[in-house]
Amino acid sequence: MSNTPDTENSSEPQGQIPFAFARQAIVDKNRAVFGYELFDRSKSMKAHTLASDAALLFNVLSHADCEVLLDRKTIFINCTHQTLTGGHLELIQPDRVVLEVPSLPQACVEDVEAYLQTLTEVRKRGFQLAFDDSVLKDIYSSWLPLASFIKLDLSVLSPEELSVAVLSAQKNSTAQLIAEKVETAEQFELLASLGVNLFQGYWFAKPVLITGQSVRPAQANIIALINLIRKQASTVEIEEIFKRDPTLSFNLLRFINSAGFGLSCEITSFRHAIMMIGLKKLFRWAALLMTTSRANGVPSAVANMAVVRGRLMELLAAELLPPEECDNAFVVGVFSLLDTMLGMPLNKALESISLPESVVNALQHGSGILAPFLELTKACESVDDEAFARNANALQLTNHQVNWAHLQALAWAETLAE
Repeated sequence: MSNTPDTENSSEPQGQIPFAFARQAIVDKNRAVFGYELFDRSKSMKAHTLASDAALLFNVLSHADCEVLLDRKTIFINCTHQTLTGGHLELIQPDRVVLEVPSLPQACVEDVEAYLQTLTEVRKRGFQLAFDDSVLKDIYSSWLPLASFIKLDLSVLSPEELSVAVLSAQKNSTAQLIAEKVETAEQFELLASLGVNLFQGYWFAKPVLITGQSVRPAQANIIALINLIRKQASTVEIEEIFKRDPTLSFNLLRFINSAGFGLSCEITSFRHAIMMIGLKKLFRWAALLMTTSRANGVPSAVANMAVVRGRLMELLAAELLPPEECDNAFVVGVFSLLDTMLGMPLNKALESISLPESVVNALQHGSGILAPFLELTKACESVDDEAFARNANALQLTNHQVNWAHLQALAWAETLAE
């Protein structure tokens, strides 16, 4: 994968990847991204068995392009007991990979003990294991010491059952607890109060609209910068923004000089930045700065999601659209969470920013040339397989193209996180 933002240099690995995957972030109690669970979509698309899809995910993750992602984030992969003996486990370093192992249907003591040796061997090889709350039952007592994570599904456990499960896990194991399908702030607060430290679900990306909320000074300066860039103001006018806000200047130069942009020389001033990259590229980078202006507001998981959306939309658009629309696609992806970042309705937030018509149409009306790319990008975060297939087919993009753009976007976001 190229580390530059220039999409023409990005390339896919040889060989088709005939399946598609989704991701969902796992965040800590401070709402920072701890890792990702990768879901295969094969069950609804009827392309492969779960076993072969787990093997395909390992093949994808073994590619050199994914090293940065595996170095910095923990990856959770659903497995069957059959996949635990496959040769694909040799493909990647195990320390950042968690294998999610299902409970046994109609389990009996003999079946549980029969699989114990395989689980023990996989654990000794360095893989971490995750189980659902069934592992807390007496019949799975021999598996419990192997658990690095125990997942609690809020869609099937009542608040009372959750409390019992948390207490049991805390008393009888050293595993970290992950609450999944967390969709409201109230659920998050309840689980955090019980001592759960990891959470899966999209409650954190839902905008919390505050009556009378105004744009914070740092955000206002970024909006002013974007507006000046859009009207092609003079360098002198734009420099006035940076004189008022040295932090903005620092953050912009930090982004431009980061590994994620891969420039051949260091940019040392705003004038230098304009000379080297021009206003069009500066526009997209100014949009990216909005993800860092959170102060005590936007959780870092939202910033991460916005960055991934932007890069993923840019890479997908590069397959079909001219370069100027690829930059606009990046801005659409980043600003698709603008209501969450600013704490105000999206239409109100967009009133203050001068944006290209294609960007506004996609964000506010779900129409225009960029809207299908935004829908596909959102579908990559969802287990709604029909929505994914519908949007990928509408753009005539293959699973291979979408998968690789998705993985590149995740890795690119990690290079910026530094």
